[in-house]
Amino acid sequence: MNLSCVGLSHHNADVEAREYFAGHVESDRALRNCGCNEALVLSTCNRVEVYAASEKRVSTDEIARCLVRDDTPHRFAPPFYRYEGEKCAQHLFRVTSGLDSMVVGETEILGQTKKAYEAARATGAAGRYLHRLFQRAFRVAKQVRTHTEITRGAVSVGSVAVDLAHKIFGDLQNCKVLVLGAGETSERTIRALVSRGVADLRVSNRSPERGEALALAVNGRAIAFEQWLEQCGEIDILITSTSSEVPLLSQKKLAPMLRERIDRPLFIIDIAVPRDVAPDVNALDGVYLYDIDSLQSIAEQSLATRRAQVAAAEQIISQHVAEFDAMMTRGLNCPAQSSEHPTVGIVEQGS
Repeated sequence: MNLSCVGLSHHNADVEAREYFAGHVESDRALRNCGCNEALVLSTCNRVEVYAASEKRVSTDEIARCLVRDDTPHRFAPPFYRYEGEKCAQHLFRVTSGLDSMVVGETEILGQTKKAYEAARATGAAGRYLHRLFQRAFRVAKQVRTHTEITRGAVSVGSVAVDLAHKIFGDLQNCKVLVLGAGETSERTIRALVSRGVADLRVSNRSPERGEALALAVNGRAIAFEQWLEQCGEIDILITSTSSEVPLLSQKKLAPMLRERIDRPLFIIDIAVPRDVAPDVNALDGVYLYDIDSLQSIAEQSLATRRAQVAAAEQIISQHVAEFDAMMTRGLNCPAQSSEHPTVGIVEQGS
């Protein structure tokens, strides 16, 4: 059985290309129909990757076609990377350990990977080969976090967004901030805002119960999802992180909200993929739009404090790659370690 990974990430594709291939709910089924015995799609704001086990090699182009959401030829020709065998294992171990992230050492990716794994197992898309691969990856990530300081000073994408807001405004205490979305990334962003002294914090979410609960937890104010756009007339910062497949904010929608904003800029930080805010919004006077790619240069500045720990983490990963490759060479009939048995409910929120 051949193990492989085909994907795009912030290393080799911009946000427009990544969002085009992200979020196709039928991807697992389509991949199995095109020859993958097992398939798992890992889609986050920084990457879209397919991990597959197949008896015959499935071409990269075929996998790319399974990721798009329509039958038209895709508009992009991004350089999909491909890893096979032990290189596939090495790449996944680096991903789950936070070494391949935009913010090196961040821990959100581990929780996101576990969710993708659980989803694939629930549908039957991930079988014993991907099970062994991903269970080993989770062990590696835990060991890297335990035995190195790679996560020291690490920040999430949400924290990087808040750092950007701080660079723009300085003191955030007097800023009015609206966070659109109430998922894990939004929650981390909100807590980073609170730590920076934001007092006027508003939360809007399509599911009102979740939005209200998050707002209550941080002494903020819940805004009905149908009314969030009206807030753009008075807020200073809009941070968006929803799972919408289409832009929620466009130039046409925003322009009427800006008529009363004389000499008051509006900063929008869109950390969603696909993007919540259409690029044409940036053409409006007094509006400054930053997307996930804009945050990368800020994130790179935090790497210096953890660079020395990368080598130690890579040594741990190399050892596990060798062990996993030996296990695959012997075949999966060898006794498994107890920590690699199937588990239920292993998803760690924000781990």
